[in-house]
Amino acid sequence: MSRALLTINAGSSSIKFALFALGEAAGPRQFVSGQIERIGLAPHFIARDRAGREIGGRQWPGGAAVTHEELFADLLPWIEAHLGRTRLAAVGHRVVHGGQHFAAPLLLPAPVLRAPALAELDALVPLAPLHQPHNLSAIRAIAALRAGLPQVACFDTAFHRAHADQVRRFALPRALSEAGIERYGFHGLSYEFIAGRLRQSHGALAGGRVVVAHLGNGASLCALDGGRSVDTTMGFTALEGLPMGTRCGAIDPGVILYLLQGRAMSIAAVEDLLYHRSGLLGVSGVSADMRELLASADPHAAEAVDLFCFRIARETAALANTLGGLDGIVFTAGIGEHAAPVRARVCAHLAWLGVALDPAANAADATTISTAESRVAALVIPTDEEAMIAAHTAATVPGLGPP
Repeated sequence: MSRALLTINAGSSSIKFALFALGEAAGPRQFVSGQIERIGLAPHFIARDRAGREIGGRQWPGGAAVTHEELFADLLPWIEAHLGRTRLAAVGHRVVHGGQHFAAPLLLPAPVLRAPALAELDALVPLAPLHQPHNLSAIRAIAALRAGLPQVACFDTAFHRAHADQVRRFALPRALSEAGIERYGFHGLSYEFIAGRLRQSHGALAGGRVVVAHLGNGASLCALDGGRSVDTTMGFTALEGLPMGTRCGAIDPGVILYLLQGRAMSIAAVEDLLYHRSGLLGVSGVSADMRELLASADPHAAEAVDLFCFRIARETAALANTLGGLDGIVFTAGIGEHAAPVRARVCAHLAWLGVALDPAANAADATTISTAESRVAALVIPTDEEAMIAAHTAATVPGLGPP
């Protein structure tokens, strides 16, 4: 009987999933992808085959109260019915924060609901409040529905765990560092995938000094040296670094103290401000969506885009310092792959480092968007976190590797 594995990326308002065929020498092959979106409002399910054809769909009108667990109770039977005689062999999950102790994919043994690791991952929820609770609720929901199905947690922080002490450490008392207050970094599954793509298609660059820009609603940069992460812009939480869709990015800690003391804001109000009302949305007052900002005539929208591009370039220069130079920059994720004006502005800021943009290639979203004479290569490479989760899951669950 043929086998398949399921990947899950669960967020607060969406559940993204993909099905991968197992048993091929080249590794897991995706053949279905889909998502349930608008959770908490009116959930809508859609699934597509590899050619992009719609093969399933459902809506829950007035389903604002439908929980993630109830949605999984509908999703799993649809997946199993679609698989037919193919057996679902495992589930791999994106888990945003792995803390100090989880530096590799984690096989969750049965009974998953009593696994000690889940309690440790629960303790990290305050460090990733937008993602971690939903990542873990997906694990628990599937464990309750299919108790014997192997599950693997794949951590966004794991790719960065080999950073040097000077990169990881905050200038805080050593006891706090030893208690786990340090820089972790995120988007690791995306960066690991890009590192693999560079090895496959850009061999000479893969061994060099590359900054990867994962630019989406969440945004960060990663410095790759020979394909290894040596520095990144996100830190203890996914708030640090670049401005994002609704997150502030790096901020003077004194601002937080002032908001709490001088403005008498509650901790909950400050958290909401930093995670949900800042970033592109906060600066523009228009939208968190880069497409809407680029199309807007509002000067505040232009200011938000300018700030975003400036900060990307500034942090790229800082990572080039960590690397001791720069051989390439890779743009990926939603904004990085599709917003040519953003890439153009970032590359213009980095001209002094040797980046020479080819405007026609950039406008066409070509893979290589730098000129032949550019001292620093500029590339656009689509990321695929689901493929990375599938590869890790197949390698972690005994018996699921290549034949």
